[in-house]
Amino acid sequence: MPCHLPRHLPHDWLQPDWPAPAHVHALCTTRSGGVSAPPWDSFNLGRLVGDDPAAVQANWAALQAALNADGRSARPVRPVYLRQVHGTAVQTLAADTPDGLDADACTTQAPGVACTVMAADCLPVLFTNRAGTRVAAAHAGWRGLAAGVLEAALESFSALAQVDQGRSAINTEATTPADEVIAWLGPCIGPQAFEVGPEVRHAFCAHDPQAGRYFTPHGGAGKLLADLAGLARHRLRARGVTALHGNDGSPAWCTVGNPSRFFSHRRDAPVLGTSGRMAACVWIGG
Repeated sequence: MPCHLPRHLPHDWLQPDWPAPAHVHALCTTRSGGVSAPPWDSFNLGRLVGDDPAAVQANWAALQAALNADGRSARPVRPVYLRQVHGTAVQTLAADTPDGLDADACTTQAPGVACTVMAADCLPVLFTNRAGTRVAAAHAGWRGLAAGVLEAALESFSALAQVDQGRSAINTEATTPADEVIAWLGPCIGPQAFEVGPEVRHAFCAHDPQAGRYFTPHGGAGKLLADLAGLARHRLRARGVTALHGNDGSPAWCTVGNPSRFFSHRRDAPVLGTSGRMAACVWIGG
């Protein structure tokens, strides 16, 4: 997982290794570099997990400073906070979009506005097009992924493509050419740790029977291990997106298996009662 962030930022934050245009920037935080006390130590960005609000606000201020580090953007960059509800709603962001809107995905063409999603086992996915005229971010837990949150995020690029070609943007069934959208998958619960019940497999296979290959039996009572990142890649490929980068399902990307680097609700909440949240951001620099 290459990390090429400026040296004064936490060393283990991730910068997507993807062929985005030079003016499109992205990063993904870890649990390093903040001020939150245990069990939220230390860079917790979750506002509803029981952490001291002053610490959370300080961490958000540090995130905004990181987005503006080294003058990588031509104008100040603001990360926009969404209240994620495990749905499929997509918010189009502008410079004056308020924080706290209910959505699990967001998109923008506005420079200086960072599409931001949070996670602590769920999968963050960042998008851009090769021209760098639009970016998007999606929060994909299994419910949102099965319901189509990634497909909903991709529709913003479909509408953009139609407008660019002088056609009506009403028909949202049109798909973006495969070489137009680039996606980066961030850290999430890995296929060796994500135990689910048969209802989860059914939710995916009812949409596409081929999704069954991303589930393997585990233990009794019909339990299974699910490959969340694999399912996301499968669904994106089905929509014609082939430029897929980031999480390949290997142990280094697993939030559960890397406690010093990543927050994990499934790992921490049973023991500590809660877990912090990381953020993945993508923005147009101007």
